[in-house]
Amino acid sequence: MKISAKTQYGLRAMVYLAKTRKISSLKEISENEKIPFDFLEKIISKLEKAKLVKSKRGAQGGYALSRPSSKITTGEIIKILEGTIAPVLCIAEEKSKKFDCPHEKKCLTKNVWKKVQDALNETLNSIILADLINEKK
Repeated sequence: MKISAKTQYGLRAMVYLAKTRKISSLKEISENEKIPFDFLEKIISKLEKAKLVKSKRGAQGGYALSRPSSKITTGEIIKILEGTIAPVLCIAEEKSKKFDCPHEKKCLTKNVWKKVQDALNETLNSIILADLINEKK
């Protein structure tokens, strides 16, 4: 299991918006977080469609969180950008990621991977953006 650059950048952009608490342009986010501008556009578009960020048009336009940082979990962000986080493909929820395993009916290890997935999701869903900006470095 590997988290994509898209998801890493998306989480960093969301943390940036939570930290600044203001409308920020894509250029500002891109420069401050060292995220390629074109890639950030696609990421923010996906987050906007999922209603995690809202946009403001015009000269003073940009993006801001659509909800307080205390109401957005890292798990929610990651699921939007990454899809199901699955340590093995046989337990993925999306049909595009899942494959038919010939051992599925008699697999004795599937429960291990399901427990790993559940623990990971529980952890990610317990961390809110507010936690990330309030942590001491």
